[in-house]
Amino acid sequence: MSNPTSAAGGEGAVASSPAAEKFLVLPVIILILAQMGTTGDNGALSLAASALTSDLGATTSDIQLANMIYPLVGGAFMIAGGLLGTILGWARTFRAGAVVCAAGEVALALAPNMAVFIWVGRVLVGLGASLLVPSILGLIPVLYSGRNRMVAFGCVGAASGLSAVLPLVLGMVMESAGMKPTFLLLAAYFAVVAALSLRLPRAASAGERLAFDGIGVTLAALGLFLFLIGLSNVSAWGLIAPFERCPFTIFGISPALPVMACGVVVLVVLVRVERRVEEKNGIALLPSSFLRTPQVLAGLAANAIMFFFMGAQSILMAPYLQLVAGWSPVDVGVISIVTGVPTFAFSLGIPKLLPHANPRRVIQAGYLEMALALGVMALSVTTDGASAAGVYAGAFLAGMGAGTVASHASNIVALALPERDASQSGGIQSTMRNVGQAFGVALLGAVLLFGMTNAMHAGIAGDAALSPEVRGQLSNMSVDLESNDEFERQLDQVDLTKDERDELVRLDAQARFDSTRAAYAVGAVFVLLGLATTPMITKR
Repeated sequence: MSNPTSAAGGEGAVASSPAAEKFLVLPVIILILAQMGTTGDNGALSLAASALTSDLGATTSDIQLANMIYPLVGGAFMIAGGLLGTILGWARTFRAGAVVCAAGEVALALAPNMAVFIWVGRVLVGLGASLLVPSILGLIPVLYSGRNRMVAFGCVGAASGLSAVLPLVLGMVMESAGMKPTFLLLAAYFAVVAALSLRLPRAASAGERLAFDGIGVTLAALGLFLFLIGLSNVSAWGLIAPFERCPFTIFGISPALPVMACGVVVLVVLVRVERRVEEKNGIALLPSSFLRTPQVLAGLAANAIMFFFMGAQSILMAPYLQLVAGWSPVDVGVISIVTGVPTFAFSLGIPKLLPHANPRRVIQAGYLEMALALGVMALSVTTDGASAAGVYAGAFLAGMGAGTVASHASNIVALALPERDASQSGGIQSTMRNVGQAFGVALLGAVLLFGMTNAMHAGIAGDAALSPEVRGQLSNMSVDLESNDEFERQLDQVDLTKDERDELVRLDAQARFDSTRAAYAVGAVFVLLGLATTPMITKR
């Protein structure tokens, strides 16, 4: 691995020297700012739950889909972004990604309805991130080596903690000026990142002429998109029996599982095709070293689980606090600080203060901390809101867990790969992060909405306090995550006595409470399953 000791401004090449490596400060600051922006975008969406409901008429399913589209599009194209960075240069793809993200934020700000918000704004931000995020991870193995590489990865991991400042600022803007100025502020932020990218150094060319793997990109995008779109629509289409909103059926069942299965088949074909492409061209979208190296697989799992955990927070905590407990965007922004401080401290502190720590033990500790955080968050939920003390305690533990895993998740992948594959691994790492986040939002959103709907229907059917006429009218009612007041407004169209109305509000609150706690429990179990992969971490 070359040891860069100096960097010219702009697109100047990084020089190599056998002397001790000098840590390049400016590049890592630019990378941190970019990472903060991509994390801050997700934070802004979490803060906008109330605004989307009031301004654009969004439902919980709409908010779930808006959360899903970014990782869905990003996950489908980030492997391609990693390959493009290897071929075109990481600084170029970094800059292009920042520009596309800025355009996406403008589209979000100006969206007249949820369709444009989701399918134009969120798609553009996802496409921009598919170039930007792999470039962040791809530049580090090129510019840094040895302990400096571990510190640089820790700095980028700590950026998730620093980005906690953005939701607080954005929350203040959103509360005082509204949703549109908030997303325009993010657009300006990404424009600044794009301008700063002109100061990124350029690694010396390896002298190879590399071919773009068009077949691999097509198969990867198609396979991941099919899998994620099927997964994300389980709660809307149904798992087996089709729901009322299901657009079509396949042999009488919901298309969710068949679409996911088609995606898996395409990904299996991708693996086989990529073996031949790598033998022929020397480079492939999915290098074989990623699949045959156990530690790489464990590192990719760590990236996925860390963002699964973040997806759990975005679909469970923020919407519940705003829509049910009535917390303001600034209140939720404060929680991001409580999470961000330990994320920053652990992501950066572990590599700096414990450079010889066993990565396996570090990752294991992070998984346990994240599972504990989800447990505390579950206990903080009440039937009509949430305990502030429990929310803050869970948020702090969440930051500890995410920071602990982030401190080593990327580095253990880079340690186990050849130099060029380590640089290209940014794409697959980013894909795993987005797949993990999408899976978290889809799985736990489905547990939440399925649980609420089933519990409510069961409660109505078996409640003797409700007349048969009322039970009949409400047998197919749609249940959403909302406050007691909002649910009561939904009941205005039904002829009810006061006692029946009070009973239905009680049933809804209980179904909401039980389903939210169940979703947190499912999330904790999934995080703990990651412990099974940690024995594969052997290189330090």
